Amino acid sequence: MASRKKAGADAGPGLFAAQAPRPLADRLRPQSLDEVVGQDHLLGPEGPLRRMVDQGRLSSLILWGGPGCGKTTIARLLAEGSDLAFEPLSAVFSGVADLRAVFERARDRRVGGQGTLLFVDEIHRFNRAQQDGFLPYVEDGTVILVGATTENPSFELNAALLSRAQVFVLNRLDAAALGDLIARAEAEEGRPVPVDTDARSALIAMADGDGRYLLNMVEALYTTGVSKPMTPEDLTGIVQRRLPIYDKAQESHYNLISALHKSLRGSDCDAALYWFARMLAGGEDPLYIARRLVRFAYEDVGMADPQAALQALAGWDAYDRLGSPEGELSLAQVVIYLATAPKSNAVYTAYKAGARTAKETGSLPPPKHILNAPTALMKEIGYGAGYHYDHDAEDGFSGQSYFPDTMARAALYHPVERGFEREIKKRLDYWSRLRSRRETEG
Repeated sequence: MASRKKAGADAGPGLFAAQAPRPLADRLRPQSLDEVVGQDHLLGPEGPLRRMVDQGRLSSLILWGGPGCGKTTIARLLAEGSDLAFEPLSAVFSGVADLRAVFERARDRRVGGQGTLLFVDEIHRFNRAQQDGFLPYVEDGTVILVGATTENPSFELNAALLSRAQVFVLNRLDAAALGDLIARAEAEEGRPVPVDTDARSALIAMADGDGRYLLNMVEALYTTGVSKPMTPEDLTGIVQRRLPIYDKAQESHYNLISALHKSLRGSDCDAALYWFARMLAGGEDPLYIARRLVRFAYEDVGMADPQAALQALAGWDAYDRLGSPEGELSLAQVVIYLATAPKSNAVYTAYKAGARTAKETGSLPPPKHILNAPTALMKEIGYGAGYHYDHDAEDGFSGQSYFPDTMARAALYHPVERGFEREIKKRLDYWSRLRSRRETEG
């Protein structure tokens, strides 16, 4: 069947291919969409990909998901279910010449009445110009493009390409889906994985949502030759926990700092500590976290607790002095302080309001009574005339206007009734009453 053939594989497999060793993950690769685990939202009876196949109307799409969640397998099965020739490419190893060859073969098939599904793994690795090269062939139907990426398509793919392809998000495999894979491995091998109940759970946790990584670990356990079920402690000497998915330059970086920031804003100390630890475990630079904590202290705590900024700066300084790993404790203390501090974004909103008002009012000059007059000419034209020295007022407050003469007074800072800003609000209300009284008396 033509849809089962890969590019350049018309001659078929070698004579002894069936005798070559195959990894467990390859042997367990699903042979139908029903066998794919963890993606029922896409492949279930009402799933959009299932409907595409059932209706025979497959369109170009992008599969976005973490490693080992089934992107390549789904692409292959979509081609088989749609009677399309399957052309796989990796953006890591392929260039313009490879793409041209694929497009030529696809054109030839089209003349013969067959379509082509071009699967591009790690499609985000292609540069912008290479991505643009797909457009005419996708538009005229020469190929149905299925791209796979672990990175956020909105950051990594051209807008023109995204407008011609639907994006489908694949789930990270949960414990149930990973458990199904272990059961399939046991059926394939005809024996249970040599682990006890706790170690089985630990094995699933160590996979961190990656089905391929899980099956590779299971295969490693089968090769040990042990007969007694292993404990979680035994596992650590044979298989290693999968490193957390974290790229300091890509979406996971922004997702985790957003999670930390919003947990702090929501005063959830425990969640904030969790995301802080996740970032460190992923290899994030602690100094980046320190800078963001200082920013948070000013943006989301502000004058509700002026000590928050000092604590954040002190934690940063302590980390600089101690280094890693001792210095992380100082940042953890800052996380706890900020999470439990009263919150106010009044300073942030006041700054934004001030910037907006300054932009709207242009170059209005300050009123002359608050200008210094270091020369005789400046005194003659009214600089400094009528200025009231606040310290000479009975209550230390003159109530004069310091806004431009042609500009109405603007209320930019609105403190909240939380923390220290409650006291600041009392002061502002007091001065407002005095100002109104001075205006009435004047």
